[in-house]
Amino acid sequence: MKFVDEAKIRVEAGKGGNGCVSFRREKYIPRGGPDGGDGGDGGTVYMVGDVNQNTLADFRFTRRFAAQNGQPGMGKNMTGKGGDDLYVKVPLGTQVYDEDTEELIGDVTKEGQILTVAQGGIHGIGNVHFKSSTNRAPRQFTPGTPGEQRQLRLELKVIADVGLLGLPNAGKSTFIRAVSSAKPKVADYPFTTLYPNLGVVSVDTHRSFVVADIPGIIEGAAEGAGLGIQFLKHVSRTRLLLHLVDVAPLDETHDPVEDVRVIEKELADYSDELAKYDRWLVLNKLDLILDEEQEERCQEVIKALNWQGPVFSISAMKQEGTRELCFRIMEFIEEKRMSLNQEADEAENE
Repeated sequence: MKFVDEAKIRVEAGKGGNGCVSFRREKYIPRGGPDGGDGGDGGTVYMVGDVNQNTLADFRFTRRFAAQNGQPGMGKNMTGKGGDDLYVKVPLGTQVYDEDTEELIGDVTKEGQILTVAQGGIHGIGNVHFKSSTNRAPRQFTPGTPGEQRQLRLELKVIADVGLLGLPNAGKSTFIRAVSSAKPKVADYPFTTLYPNLGVVSVDTHRSFVVADIPGIIEGAAEGAGLGIQFLKHVSRTRLLLHLVDVAPLDETHDPVEDVRVIEKELADYSDELAKYDRWLVLNKLDLILDEEQEERCQEVIKALNWQGPVFSISAMKQEGTRELCFRIMEFIEEKRMSLNQEADEAENE
């Protein structure tokens, strides 16, 4: 299925039902008095997180979502039926914006999380509420209020523990195929990946993490060049960035050191915070270098970059070094999760 990460829809909450003007009419009961009931509340529109959804593709075909109106009140003090609420399922990681005001209404990040996007109208009241000693036959009632109507923009940011960075053809798709069951397209030309792919990497029983294969970023991506900013935003959800570099480019005009610096600049231009994320250097395609030259080539790149963080040398194609890398990633993710849980516990106890 084509990955769709933005969609525009219209949501309409239900109108509240009008109050009723009615008078009691029964044999042998003169001057029965008012008995008009209240209307029902209009239905509300909610967004609900669904782990089984992974794109916004369905919103290309259905763009209008309306909850039911409340029914009007009736005689004999009968209240109208409230309109049914509408629950719209969205994938985890969906941000909901008001298209007219650019307001961020909410961020759906958890399974079953419910976000109100259009509040239903309030019911009107019937004439029974207006009776008094001086107004014994009231004909007043109040109408139901209209429900909210909004134009919404949905933006999906991939939720993953690990994001793969690198210029086109750095081997990101090959890596994700090697460590997970995801099967992104792989070819010997750049821009094979045109939308993010998610893969679940299982390193042991009940120990796994999610990795996102982000489409290749080129120079000028932060300003919209190439696939540009629409995919740079996906890495902002991750806990760790793996920076894959082709250390054996077929094109002699490509320099692994310069390739790393291009990506670093795009990250900094897009977000100062993103540039400070934990980032590991992964030197890929060692299988294209003679065994006796591999160590020297890797050290040249590391020294030229003055790289201070973790470095891994792998061959994603032959799955050499990938298992060890995945175990290190799992340990890192578990430490992060434990730290976040401790911070949450401390915040609750304050």
